[in-house]
Amino acid sequence: MAETVRDVMMPGPLTIDASSSVQDAANAMRSNDIGDVLISDGERLRGILTDRDIVVRCVAPGLPPDLTAAGDCCSPNLLTIEANAPTDDAVEIMRENALRRLPVVDEGRVVGVVSIGDLAVTKDRRSALADISAAPPNR
Repeated sequence: MAETVRDVMMPGPLTIDASSSVQDAANAMRSNDIGDVLISDGERLRGILTDRDIVVRCVAPGLPPDLTAAGDCCSPNLLTIEANAPTDDAVEIMRENALRRLPVVDEGRVVGVVSIGDLAVTKDRRSALADISAAPPNR
């Protein structure tokens, strides 16, 4: 069983600039078969933009995805976790803050993202969430 967040995270997260359009972010998600991108202002991590954020914060209110900045629709107040932290710490942070994904940092640099699915596969391989998370993506 994995002991640290580094052992279960998805390494090399996709990061886009806050000024990029929501449409560009959505295309990057589709091209990479992922459900989120990290949003940055230069070197500073600003937030995370998920497929759900795009729907709730951009499409539903009628904002044009090709003209709306990703930074305007991302989830702000980003929490992170250190790569060498125990997976139990990630579970606790995600549970207490109702998070599905958590950026992972190492010495202040983003190195990955850990999801509830990643943790489910590690912590309880026989759970329904682990089965779903381990399945190939829908196409």
